[in-house]
Amino acid sequence: MSKINSKYEVVYIVNSTHGEEEIAAIVDKFKSLIEENGTMEKHDEWGKRRLAYAIQDMYEGYYVFASFTSDPSFPAELDRVFKITDGILRSMIVNADEK
Repeated sequence: MSKINSKYEVVYIVNSTHGEEEIAAIVDKFKSLIEENGTMEKHDEWGKRRLAYAIQDMYEGYYVFASFTSDPSFPAELDRVFKITDGILRSMIVNADEK
């Protein structure tokens, strides 16, 4: 029998050259999206950090971590939205149940 909900963790990096208001708007957008489709357990903004390597000629990014529980189909949709959103440099979603 498959599980109804699973635990997931996501880390995404926002382009830090955007202004503070634009970064806050992007973070709020994804926080709202997760809360609409699941249960947010933890949301932690790590802030501006140096990247390990240049991404799109940028050396700094604004890091955000979130832990949530949702239907197994939601992470694919979340990943799709990350990919089409301007200002997102990288994102990674992992199933925390499979650690």
